[in-house]
Amino acid sequence: MARSGSATGRGRLLIWLRSQRGSQQAATAARQLSSAGAVGIVSSPMTRALQTAALLACGLGLLVEVDFELREWLPDDTFSWRSYADVVTAADDFERCGGEWPVGQRRAWEPLSQVRERAAAALTRHLSPVNDDQVLIAVCHQMVIRALTGERSTATGAFRRISFPGRRGQRTSDA
Repeated sequence: MARSGSATGRGRLLIWLRSQRGSQQAATAARQLSSAGAVGIVSSPMTRALQTAALLACGLGLLVEVDFELREWLPDDTFSWRSYADVVTAADDFERCGGEWPVGQRRAWEPLSQVRERAAAALTRHLSPVNDDQVLIAVCHQMVIRALTGERSTATGAFRRISFPGRRGQRTSDA
């Protein structure tokens, strides 16, 4: 799993532009992943992840497939937030609730279990043609990585090899 690289600024809809540092992080990751045996890259459709995936693809000579289910966590599934402060409020409530809706209550934000379910389904689809001795690079976001690994923080531009359930021999997904 790879987290998108650093960005500059915050857009109204959380679309950030890649910074020079983020581009350098992607180039470094490509060098580090060059011996991993990767056969493909799958990416979130969100701007920074796609930019990171494109830089990795150029550095590794691989193609990028885009999967909407690898998108970042939704702070409001009605897409009606109006400001960054609304997103922060949703994220704070998410953390207070431990990432899951309280029993008998529904929130607008996406629960961690739902992020995990959709991301795991996407990776299972993309891993199905990949042999056990090959690697698939998945470029996604902090909350997706958290949902799949349980790790609360991943540095921007960082990558890790993870075991992925359901694969013969506990195959891993890299990025």
